[in-house]
Amino acid sequence: MEQITIREVARICGVGVSTVSRAINNHPDINPETRQKVLDTIEKTHYIPNNSARNLKRSESKTIAVLVKGISNPFFGPVIEVIEREIELKHYVFTLHQVEEQEDEIEVAVQLEKEKRLKGIIFLGGMSYHAPEKYRLLTVPFVVCTVDMQLPSDEVNGAVVSINDEAESRRMMEYLIGKGHRRIALITGSEDDKSVGKSRLDGYREALLSHDIPYDEELVCCIDSSMTYTMENGYEAARKLIRHVPDISCIFAVSDTLAIGACKAVLDEGYAVPGDISVAGFDGIEMTRYYNPSLVTICQPSEEMAREAVLLLFRLIKGKVEERKLHFEGTLQEGGSVADIA
Repeated sequence: MEQITIREVARICGVGVSTVSRAINNHPDINPETRQKVLDTIEKTHYIPNNSARNLKRSESKTIAVLVKGISNPFFGPVIEVIEREIELKHYVFTLHQVEEQEDEIEVAVQLEKEKRLKGIIFLGGMSYHAPEKYRLLTVPFVVCTVDMQLPSDEVNGAVVSINDEAESRRMMEYLIGKGHRRIALITGSEDDKSVGKSRLDGYREALLSHDIPYDEELVCCIDSSMTYTMENGYEAARKLIRHVPDISCIFAVSDTLAIGACKAVLDEGYAVPGDISVAGFDGIEMTRYYNPSLVTICQPSEEMAREAVLLLFRLIKGKVEERKLHFEGTLQEGGSVADIA
């Protein structure tokens, strides 16, 4: 019988994977009833936390920590599942740690190193730039996955696995412009965003420039710095755009969750998707194929990226790395959410 995963335990309990991890690690910031529910489910399903609950001393020296920023984004679910499986296939221990939006993931990792004997770290989400001196604080090999982070050459024992967010955003814009759209609004991260939101905004601007379409700040809606890429935030941002810029023909959101929220806002404001306003997203989460209308989006090869992140980390651990930055290509998924107005 195939071994149950942490994601399946979370699904059965109706909680996030980070909550399951906190219950397993006996963190204080979890409701006692929720902890007991998770532990009961683990016992019932025979899930083996950390792949080595019977041998803690040995497991501590073979632990790979996965730090996730933005764990509520459904994009990360399949990524975490693949990483967990690949780590356990190598007989190492998988431990998951949630990084809050306001936290610095490098600082969190440094603290985690002090608390646990880690063999390596995989970062999911986070900022695309950190000062070089911060990387030097990490004493174990690490891989940044899904963020096109800039590493200071070979000064640190790290690597990056990602798509080129700027180029893929430009690809989406080329598609929308090719469909005849000119008044294209963008829902992106906060104004001080140093992660994928900024890169995808840069791609948006580059595409406009290459087609001699003026960049209009009114068409760009940045979510608040305290907010995340949720459907609710996409909904609120789209309502704001529709009410203040009534002549938009399309909304491009830098994540699928934001885009799905935007679709709902278009409908609630009395318009149709794509009859009145088209909507496009980014990431390629499973929901986009079953939403009505199906969402036009850029699909990231998330499972391939996750597997490569684990393989690359183990090459770093063994000191056998030639390439420290791997870019994967996205694919444009067509759907019913974008109208052709050319």
